[in-house]
Amino acid sequence: MSLTYCAAARQGLDEWNTLYHDTEYGFPLASDDELFERLILEINQAGLSWLTILKKREAFTRAYHGFAIARVAAYGDAERARLLADAGIIRNRLKVNAAIENARRIEALGGFAPWLEERRGLELEAWTKEFKRTFLFTGGEIVREFLVSTSYLPGAHDEGCPIFAKIERERAAKGRVSRR
Repeated sequence: MSLTYCAAARQGLDEWNTLYHDTEYGFPLASDDELFERLILEINQAGLSWLTILKKREAFTRAYHGFAIARVAAYGDAERARLLADAGIIRNRLKVNAAIENARRIEALGGFAPWLEERRGLELEAWTKEFKRTFLFTGGEIVREFLVSTSYLPGAHDEGCPIFAKIERERAAKGRVSRR
């Protein structure tokens, strides 16, 4: 039986996962750029460990200009080539293309947070259909982790985890009632 993320954190994960678990995972995000960052990181994690992504996060932030949606949406062939040559990030053509195109799609929607808020309360299957209809490279696991990690779906932390109560307070403050 494998440990949950919370149980592993209590037993002493590496410094990157421990910090992420304790300060970011499952906490509500509101800004479009923060939400975009999490989506891009989740997309890039596909097929890799989360630790790999956390170790490369600083390089991702630099490479994608702080995940500024407007800036990434304006990337052309030169920026795409720059990203594909950047050894600090995941140099997967499909993932790079998805980041650029998803930024453009978020701009076309008029914002990521409002789009997500309009769908709050959906079950995972409906969320996944919405993501697949709207964005690139958003399979079920990517969508689930994105939604859980940003507090649009509950389940990031075990009820016995010390972080659980803190997140539930933040969820309630943002009107995101837990469905546990």
